[in-house]
Amino acid sequence: MSGPRTPAEDSTNDVVRWAAFSCVLVPVVLLWYGTSFAGATGTALGLAAVTAVCRLLLRQSERGATRLRQEELHGPSPRRRGRHHRTGTGAHRGGRHTGGNTPVG
Repeated sequence: MSGPRTPAEDSTNDVVRWAAFSCVLVPVVLLWYGTSFAGATGTALGLAAVTAVCRLLLRQSERGATRLRQEELHGPSPRRRGRHHRTGTGAHRGGRHTGGNTPVG
């Protein structure tokens, strides 16, 4: 990554660093208090998996927040317009229809 970092990125990195530190510290403490090596290893692997998933979710959330901020400043990008980002007015297909020749079946 280049350029200045946002406070959100810094706080995310801090959370990930503390989680990584815990992934090391917790098994050491468990071993100190007499837990089996297999139990401490399993705990370390579980904590590492949870940390990885949380990191992915935090990064995804940051990207979504950045995208929202950009859309607020500059409007939606043309490539993002799809089913839910139509512009203009006009007849919408698939809505309710009143009256007309509805066959009864």
